[in-house]
Amino acid sequence: MKPYQIADNVYSVGVIDWNIRDFHGYTVPNGTSYNAFLILDEKTVLIDTVKKQFTSEFLDNISEIIDPKKIDIVVSNHTEMDHSGALPHVMAKIGADKPLYCSKMGKKNLHLHFKQNWNFKEVENYGELNIGKKNLTFLETRMIHWPDSMFTYLKEDGILFSSDGFGQHYAGLEKYVDKSSDDIFEYAKKYFANILLLYSPKIKKLILNISDLNLNIKTICPDHGLLWRKNPEKIIEAYIKWCDQIPEKKAVIIYDTMWNSTKIIAEKIAEGIAEAGVAVKPLKLRKTHRSDIIAELFDAKAVIVGSPTMNNNMFPTVADILTYIKGLKPQNKIGAAFGSYGWSGEAVKQITAELQSIGIEPIDEGLRLLYIPDAEGENRAFEYGKKIGEAVKSA
Repeated sequence: MKPYQIADNVYSVGVIDWNIRDFHGYTVPNGTSYNAFLILDEKTVLIDTVKKQFTSEFLDNISEIIDPKKIDIVVSNHTEMDHSGALPHVMAKIGADKPLYCSKMGKKNLHLHFKQNWNFKEVENYGELNIGKKNLTFLETRMIHWPDSMFTYLKEDGILFSSDGFGQHYAGLEKYVDKSSDDIFEYAKKYFANILLLYSPKIKKLILNISDLNLNIKTICPDHGLLWRKNPEKIIEAYIKWCDQIPEKKAVIIYDTMWNSTKIIAEKIAEGIAEAGVAVKPLKLRKTHRSDIIAELFDAKAVIVGSPTMNNNMFPTVADILTYIKGLKPQNKIGAAFGSYGWSGEAVKQITAELQSIGIEPIDEGLRLLYIPDAEGENRAFEYGKKIGEAVKSA
């Protein structure tokens, strides 16, 4: 992507990664971007860099605006390698003695990453930096989504450089959310559900603290995806809502199957839930990536997990998704377990116990059916779905 102007003497100089499809275990079917920003004033400031593989393109983008050697200050809002990978090359280009502003934890992380004794300037929360006609304010935002994370606010233009906050894994030439024909909020929700959900209580507190500052935010510039230019408060309000984790009257069925018996049960349970008047979506694990499952599960009230019993255990893909869910600690959900078995049938009991350990309260001990469900078994699954649907409605 060519660099473009955001405000007077403020430019986006980041790059688009059109071809990436897996971002450390998160599906990105539309690619992503690594956004970085350049501010021209009495002091020229670079905010964040890009993934190492895109260093040359990144420096070319900067060069279209200014000779990179004329950069006076670098700000590192977040030290994860998709935003700091190009930093050694940038510092070598502009001069390693140039000041590098970051949080206290950011300094620690950058030193551990690159073993360089750059001219680090640790910032204080709400600390300010005058760069000429413009002023920067640094806002500590620990756990959005690393301990080093911070936002940088450009007062005169009302621009919030929000690092990994309010981002989306989305590659597009539209530049701004309001120019896109896609539902960018869905990309933002998937991002929140898979990356930030665990830290919801901290994130809500941080956002409310920032809101109390009454900053005049006109544009939000995250380090991934499109920029929020029109009504940026909408994504801020969405984050507060998502942090509360208030579910909809919706159920998600997650399952895997060996010889389709558990699949038959899953689909009959889905029919029963729908009969009860509750929205439901069955998702087969080997057909649906875990990051997409989390995006569906995020706003669902009920999480129903199905597995055949294999070697006296739940199916491996089921264990995998439960481990992933457990790490994100979703709140305010009820659960249920089901499965087909041939010999001993431990999977349902194991799933029920695992749901409890996650904090998803099972409605009962689950449904087990022997071998291939016959008409009676299918009816039991259908009625079980109705029971789940009623539990969702009354929760």
